[in-house]
Amino acid sequence: MTPELLVGVVDSGHSAAQRARVVAGRRFYLVEDGIGAGEVQDDPLGHGSAILDAIAERAPRARFCVAQVFDQRGVTSALQIASALDWLVARGVRLVNLSLGLRQDRSLLREACAAALAQGVMLCASTPAQGAAVYPARYPGVLRVTGDARCTPGEWSWLDSQQADFAACVQGSHPGQSGASLGCAALSGHIAGYLGEHRDADNPQVLQWLRTHARYHGPERRGWP
Repeated sequence: MTPELLVGVVDSGHSAAQRARVVAGRRFYLVEDGIGAGEVQDDPLGHGSAILDAIAERAPRARFCVAQVFDQRGVTSALQIASALDWLVARGVRLVNLSLGLRQDRSLLREACAAALAQGVMLCASTPAQGAAVYPARYPGVLRVTGDARCTPGEWSWLDSQQADFAACVQGSHPGQSGASLGCAALSGHIAGYLGEHRDADNPQVLQWLRTHARYHGPERRGWP
């Protein structure tokens, strides 16, 4: 029997309705002398729930490992994200969605991303369509993903720009959740769907498939004929 495709989600948690899809969950939080870990709590923001649904809509057979790193204020840290990545890699995930971004480079996060990539794990991280780059999207080997209003739920674009590698649909089934975070999750869903059918595909093959089947190539040029 083919093992389940495990997708990692680093975010604010998941909803009660999504528990059947989640095979493992862990909350990572800051303590005085470092990092603490415990059981996942109810999603305080609804963001993680929207992300998980966006992936699952495109990869209904995928199962999830959820690392909860955001508190009720929507704040997280490089230490929490790095700890979450290490835990997800140890759980055997094939793909990790990181619909988040930090302004500052941190060596421990850079090293955690490099370690995951070295294990063959694909990392998709959100990046803003404009403005300063964020981490972990900016690290080598991490797919930089944003939203593209041109894309329908079944489409994505190959931007190949200084800002982002790919983009996908910005709208989901959760009101108030949109933008680069949902675009990143949508692309992760497309990738998870492909990997579910092509379990032996490596990361270069996934990238080639994304480029070949992108609905649009290059950023949107508003005002052009």
